[in-house]
Amino acid sequence: MISIIAAIGKNNELGLNNDLIWHLPNDLKYFKETTINQTIVMGYNTFVSLGRVLPKRKHVVLSLEKVKLPEEVIQFNNLDDLNNYIKDKDVFIIGGASMYKQFVDKASKLYLTEIDDVHEADAYFPKFDKNLFSKKIIGTNNDNGINYTFTLYERK
Repeated sequence: MISIIAAIGKNNELGLNNDLIWHLPNDLKYFKETTINQTIVMGYNTFVSLGRVLPKRKHVVLSLEKVKLPEEVIQFNNLDDLNNYIKDKDVFIIGGASMYKQFVDKASKLYLTEIDDVHEADAYFPKFDKNLFSKKIIGTNNDNGINYTFTLYERK
């Protein structure tokens, strides 16, 4: 099963200059709790932005070019091989924008932190048909004066 996890602004903003836009400690804690002991799948730039291998998670990186990654990271150089690898697995797509675009129509669950703010961005979460999903509010939070909602969209 494919799940997606992302934090997005009111205009689907994801990031700026390969970094997160908002610093939301409780969202980072939620990300950790949701993805711990899971397989996380990402593009190369997202892996670089993490700065390290995250503990207690299996890392899978898609990079169209051969790049040097830590030996515990599984690397794929094309989407077909990645799709074959994950077809019978439970995985979380954690970014970036191009990965979300590739997988949003295949995902069973979208764990979206919906941030009540608008910000300059150069990476955006793809638009998706919310009518194809049931929506469940998991919780609300506020960090640094910014309100946000943990929302789970489950494909109907």
